[in-house]
Amino acid sequence: MKYVVLACLLASATAFADDPPSTDEPGTPGENAITAEPIDPPADPPPPITDLPSAVKAATKARMTVAPTPHTPVRRSKDDGDSKLEKVENTVAGGTHWRIKTAEGAVHVWVPPGYDRATAGTVIYVHGYYVNVDQAWSEYGLARQFRASHQNALFIVPEAPAGNDDAVNWPALKDLRRAVARANITLPDGPVIVMGHSGAFRTIMQWVDHRLIEQIILLDAMYAGESAFDEYIGSGKRADEHKLIVVGASTAQESAGFAKKYKFAVAREKMPSSVSGFTRHERNARLLYVRSQYEHMAIVTSGKVIPTLLHLTPLKAL
Repeated sequence: MKYVVLACLLASATAFADDPPSTDEPGTPGENAITAEPIDPPADPPPPITDLPSAVKAATKARMTVAPTPHTPVRRSKDDGDSKLEKVENTVAGGTHWRIKTAEGAVHVWVPPGYDRATAGTVIYVHGYYVNVDQAWSEYGLARQFRASHQNALFIVPEAPAGNDDAVNWPALKDLRRAVARANITLPDGPVIVMGHSGAFRTIMQWVDHRLIEQIILLDAMYAGESAFDEYIGSGKRADEHKLIVVGASTAQESAGFAKKYKFAVAREKMPSSVSGFTRHERNARLLYVRSQYEHMAIVTSGKVIPTLLHLTPLKAL
C-alpha cells in the first residue's frame, strides 16, 4: 500500500497557471457563531501515512498510472461567483475559526487570540494528498500549530487535490482571496506567506507569479514543478524580492539538487528545536534548504516544523 501511496504522489503537474472590500472584522463573533459542535466530520477517514519508501525516491519525476487511494471527495456547491458565501464560526485553540462553504470545497480561516489586523499578514497552508481539508485541519492540529508560532496572521487553509486524479481547486490565488472576502472576512494588508506539504506543490506552482506572495515554504513537496519554483526564486521579474524555504525528507535528493543550482542558497542538516537554532545567515537566506530528520508525515503532524518555520517569515510576533 505504501508503494501505491507514493506512486500517486509522483505524478507530474501541468505548468502554472485585488480583492473586493468586506465589512466584518476577523475575531469578532458574528451571527453564525456556534460553540463546539463538530463541522461536517468526514466519514471513514483514510489511514495515516507514515513515510515514503526510500527505495523508490529516485522515481519522483516519473509519471505513474496507478489509481490513487480512495479518499473523501470534495463537496461541490453552486456558486454565482458574486454573492456572499456561507460560513460557520466557532472557537478553536483559543482563536476565532470560520469554515467557509465554497464551490471549490471548504476553506478554513483562523485568527489567533490577540490578532491585530492593522499589523497582520496572511498565511495560506495547502494540504497534501490522501486527506481533504477538513481532515487535514483536524487531524494535523493546524490551529494549535499556528497558535504555537505566535505569529500575527490570518491563517487560510483551502481545499486542495487529495489524489492524482483531482483537479487543482484554486489555480488562481486571487479567487481564493476573493472567496474569503465574500464570506465577510477582511484580509490584512501585511505579508502573504504560502506553506504547502507534499502534493501541495501542484497548487502552489500555479501561484508563483502572484504579486503579493513574499515567501513560499515547501514541506517535503519538491516532487515536480521545479521550473515554476525556479521562476519564483531565480528568473522571475520579482525573484529578488522573494524568499523560499525547502524542507526535504522523502524529497531530500530533489530538494538539495534544486538548492545547489543557486549560489545564494544556504543548506543545513536537521530542523532545530526552536528558531534560535538557526544561524543569522540561515534566517536571512533568500533560499534555505533544510534536510529534515522528521519523516514525511511527521513534518506536518509533529508540531516541530510548522511553528518553527513560521518564525523565519516577515510576519510580526504576537
